[in-house]
Amino acid sequence: MSSSRLLIIHHTPSPFMQAMFEAVVSGATDPEIEGVEVVRRAALSVSPTDMLEADGFLLGTPANLGYMSGALKHAFDVCYYPCLDSTRGRPFGAYFHGNEGTEGAERGVDSITTGLGWTKAAEYVVVSGKPSKDALQACWELGAIVAAQLMG
Repeated sequence: MSSSRLLIIHHTPSPFMQAMFEAVVSGATDPEIEGVEVVRRAALSVSPTDMLEADGFLLGTPANLGYMSGALKHAFDVCYYPCLDSTRGRPFGAYFHGNEGTEGAERGVDSITTGLGWTKAAEYVVVSGKPSKDALQACWELGAIVAAQLMG
C-alpha cells in the first residue's frame, strides 16, 4: 500500500506556537490515521522538492505586524513557481497565532494558496494569547482532519 505524505510547514518561534505545533502533529499522527507519513519542516528550510513530494499541507505561523511570518513567506517565495502547476487541488490547513489580529496573515495565506490552486481542507485555527485547552484541541483536530483526507 502506498502512503500519502502530509507536509507540516511551520515557523515556531515561541512556546505558544510550539504548543500549537505539537497539538497539530499529535492529531496528524493519530494511530487511527493509517498510510499517511507526516513530514515536519521548519519554514526556513523547506524546499520545492519537499512541497512537490507532499500530497497535502499544514501551515503554521505567527501573525507578525499583521502578516504571516517572514519565514513562511520565504517558504512560499522559494517554492511558489516550482510548485505552481504541480500541486493544484492538494488539501491544506493552517493555524495562526497572533496577539494583534491575524486577518492580514490569513489573507496572505488565502491569496498564495488560491494562486497555487490548493484546496482548503478545514477552517483555520486562530489563537490569540496563551492557547487554551479548547484551542489546542482545535489544533489537534486540524491535524487529524487534514491527515485523514490523505488516507487511501
